[in-house]
Amino acid sequence: MQQLNHTISIKTNGRRLYDITPQVLDWARTSGLKTGLLTMYIQHTSASLLINENYDRDVLVDMERFFARLVPDGDRLFIHTSEGPDDMPAHIRSALTQTSISIPLIDGKVALGMWQGIFMYEHRLAAHTRNVLLHLIAE
Repeated sequence: MQQLNHTISIKTNGRRLYDITPQVLDWARTSGLKTGLLTMYIQHTSASLLINENYDRDVLVDMERFFARLVPDGDRLFIHTSEGPDDMPAHIRSALTQTSISIPLIDGKVALGMWQGIFMYEHRLAAHTRNVLLHLIAE
């Protein structure tokens, strides 16, 4: 077994889903490994990772609309507002989604479904740089 690590840094310009599929697939393909497991982990408490449809962009719009209704910014329920009205909602959004994802590597390819993409979901309104760690354990 071999193990490889890589970090993808994403400069965000505010709240939305950022498609990181090309960077992940490119790195896995150039690894030269054939069969194993790719794990992705985001090192932040106000951003997350998702696998979702990457064909129709309306899916991404609808995801954000849903979360905006589910966890609105500035809700008076929250006392943790030290970084602004989107601070606690960002933490809740992260808790409701995922901080890590694992996907099989088969025949040297990340085994995503036909319409699946990998997204980094920025939950804050301001720009940030987010780090996603990739770990591949394979033969």
